[in-house]
Amino acid sequence: MISPTPPRSALFVPANRPERIPKALASGADIVIVDLEDAVAPEAKPEARRALSVFLEGAPDGAVWVRINAADTADFAEDLALCRDQAGIAGLVVPKAENVDALAEAGARGVALMPLIESARGLQALPELAQAPGVIQLSFGALDLGLDLGIEPNSEGGDWMLNQARYQIVLQSRLAGLAPPIDTVHPEFRDMGVVERAARRAVEMGFAGMLCIHPRQVAVVNQTFLPTADQLAWATRVIEAAEQDAGAGQVDGQMIDAPVMARARRLVASARRD
Repeated sequence: MISPTPPRSALFVPANRPERIPKALASGADIVIVDLEDAVAPEAKPEARRALSVFLEGAPDGAVWVRINAADTADFAEDLALCRDQAGIAGLVVPKAENVDALAEAGARGVALMPLIESARGLQALPELAQAPGVIQLSFGALDLGLDLGIEPNSEGGDWMLNQARYQIVLQSRLAGLAPPIDTVHPEFRDMGVVERAARRAVEMGFAGMLCIHPRQVAVVNQTFLPTADQLAWATRVIEAAEQDAGAGQVDGQMIDAPVMARARRLVASARRD
């Protein structure tokens, strides 16, 4: 079922830096993802699990999401053992998702799941992954996916290929009745203009939000995924015109039909989340 308020910003924080978790929760991010995977070196993972366990002892219900390690690693089972029956965990981010069996194992206790598409096999399995029990939203990792596909980073052709993946993720999310997906992380955290442009592209492509790697990105991402003042003004004019004229009215020289009205109401509704 589509969530009425899918997250705009999802901020990663390393599990082996538990002192950063409260700061992440205070950053304004819609969700915080405590990371047991890429942000933690292999030798530090046992200690990271212990630190996360201590945090969860006093965490409120649904405080954080957790990115576990991939299903083909030895850490997968240990991560699941830690995360099962933890009220402080709202859901699990499953990296390098490629098959529904791993998702079934991750969601065995009924926890919400967010698969990360990070390989050619994951893209090929998208229809099945999107419809797997427990999955509420999709995302992807551009670096891992690009590496697997042999894409040249930061190139015109590479961006074109990644946008084809974005299209598939948006399409399969819609077909499965999921919330719109969350776009991949952007590595820039100093120049917020770059982050804003990346977030704006994601908005235009139908994404609901964006993964963040630094608290500085959160405010920009949150704002970008809200309707602009011009969009809200247009939506208000459309709704007012439709209420005044039960027939086919017009706004700004364009006819108001059912899809136009639906978009106007969606824009107004999405602005109310703040």
